Parts: sequence; structure tokens; C-alpha cells
Amino acid sequence: MAVPSRRVPSRLRLATVVAGLLALLGAVAAIAMAGGGGDDALPVPPTAAVLEREAAAARRPDPAVPEARTRRFDAAAALRLVRDQVAEGQRPSGSERLARVRARLVRRLPLGRTEPVAGHPGLRNVVGRMPARGSGRGRPAIVLAAHYDTQLAPRGFVGANDSAAGTAVVVEAARALLAADRRERRRAARDGEPAPSRREVRFVLLDGEELPPGGSEARFEQDGLRGSTAYAAAHAGQLGAVAVVDYVAGRGLRLPREGQSDPALWRRVRAAAARVGVARAFPDATGPTIIDDHVPFLRRGVPAVDLIDWSYPYKQGLDDRLRRLSERAIDATGETMVDWLIAERRR
Repeated sequence: MAVPSRRVPSRLRLATVVAGLLALLGAVAAIAMAGGGGDDALPVPPTAAVLEREAAAARRPDPAVPEARTRRFDAAAALRLVRDQVAEGQRPSGSERLARVRARLVRRLPLGRTEPVAGHPGLRNVVGRMPARGSGRGRPAIVLAAHYDTQLAPRGFVGANDSAAGTAVVVEAARALLAADRRERRRAARDGEPAPSRREVRFVLLDGEELPPGGSEARFEQDGLRGSTAYAAAHAGQLGAVAVVDYVAGRGLRLPREGQSDPALWRRVRAAAARVGVARAFPDATGPTIIDDHVPFLRRGVPAVDLIDWSYPYKQGLDDRLRRLSERAIDATGETMVDWLIAERRR
């Protein structure tokens, strides 16, 4: 979900108005699931025919988003992975639907595994990694992260941009980085040289970002962000930089610096966007301050940025669907993240 910080009063007032309704709806959904219905209490997922029409809409031209000049990231595959998640329908933490998605995501990440979310039985983060090489061993790791659960309310929320798209960016960026790494090692072997030193990269898909039953938007940092809070608590000392991707595939994508994102790290992200030709989607501006999965890392002194297009008009509502996304936008985000990861591994 992500919510505005208390430092954005006008947006906080809006959040306060709807907080009670969302909490009530979440509690109703939780009661239905706890009453023996399980996933049967969740709305029926979109049909294959609906998903095919919506995927076609997402592939339409999006001239407001610049076309990347690199071809490392597979945007079509990322869009298919968004569709695969949305096909399960609403996927709140603890549901069988999310467990099915999680099992598929683990298999897609390098050295993929799950990690329990401390203090929240049943919740599990999904973690993949590319090990360090040479003098990169022992240096702080780089993290690309997104959450993979959906809101409990409104009923029927499928979270195409929040955050099936972010999850797809993480998975496909991992694939692209592995391919780039293989090419680099082959070149080194051909030239009779050792493979160059590189830092470790972790690909982290976070559970429990959204509010649990009875949680409050006014306490989003305390009640939500469960997966990121646990991961930061366990691993902050091993990390050197974190990028969170959330709301990164809407049509007309614009990703200014989120208000509390680390400025130096954000400059490196924007430099990556410029190198791949999509600087216009990453304007030199500062957007609102948002409480999102980057905050627990910042609290523990880890430089972190949040890629989030808060202008996305369908956020947190029933129309956050596949048809509202743009293949061009998810490509701009993905190509930027791959280039950023390549550069960070070399720092």
C-alpha cells in the first residue's frame, strides 16, 4: 500500500478519513477467512479472457514514457509475471493464494529461498542472491526489493501496480543481471583473466507490507511493513544500499525522488536512468514523503530509495488492474534497475 508520511499533512488528513473504513473492511475480510472460509472467502479471481484483454491494453503504446535504448530487461516477461500474480486475485498475507505465488517466485530467483518474518508466524520473505566475487566479498550487499502481498481492502483488490509490477521488476532484473554476469565471466575467461571482483546482490520480495486485520493507516509504519522491518532488523549490518520498487509500471510513469530517499543513492539511480535513455521518467524533482518498505532500512542507517509514482491515479483501489499498466513503463524501470545494479556491484 504505502502511505504518506505525517510530514505531508494534506495527504495524512485524507488517510485519516479513510482509515476507519479500511480497518473495518479489513476486519470483515479477516473474520470471513477466520470463520473457516479461508481463500474461499476471497473474491473470484479474474478470468483468463479478462486477463488477456487487460494484458493487450498494457501493451499499447505509451508515448509519455521514453523508450530505453538498452535491451537487458525483458519487459514482456515481466508483464507476464504481473499477469501470473493477478490471475490469483486478491493475495493478502497468510492466504493460500499468496503461498502459491510465493512458491513460484522462489523458483524464479537465483539461490531462491524463504525467510520467516520474525514476530509474524506464517509470513515469509522470498530472498534470492548473487554471491560476491573476489575483493567484493565482505563488502556490504546491494538489495533490490518489492512487496508481494496485497491489501485486505477493498474486497477484490488485485494490486497490479501495488505491487505485482514491483515484484516482476525484481525477478526479471535478477534474470538480466545473471545474464550480464555470465557474459562478463565468459569475456574474462576468453582473455585469460580472472573474473572481476563484484559485490553481492540480494533480491528480496517482502511479505506483510500491507496492513493486517485491525491495522491502522495512522500507524502504518508500526502495523504494516512487517517483512521489511524484520529483514532490516536481521540484516542491516550487511547492507550498503537498498532500492524498493513500488508503483513502477503505470502509464505515463514519473518517478521523482521520494521525499526521504537517500539523495546520493538517488543521484546514482537517476544516472542509471540517463545511461539507459529514460531520464525523463526520473525527473530531477522531489515528490511526497511516503511511508514504505525503504523506511526500516533508513531507520537503521542503510542508504535506501523508494521508486514510487504517487501520481498513479488508481492506487489503493479496485481499478489497480493489469489494464492500467504500461509495458513501456515497466521496461523503463527495469532497464534502470539493471543498469544501477551493474554499477553498484562495481563500486
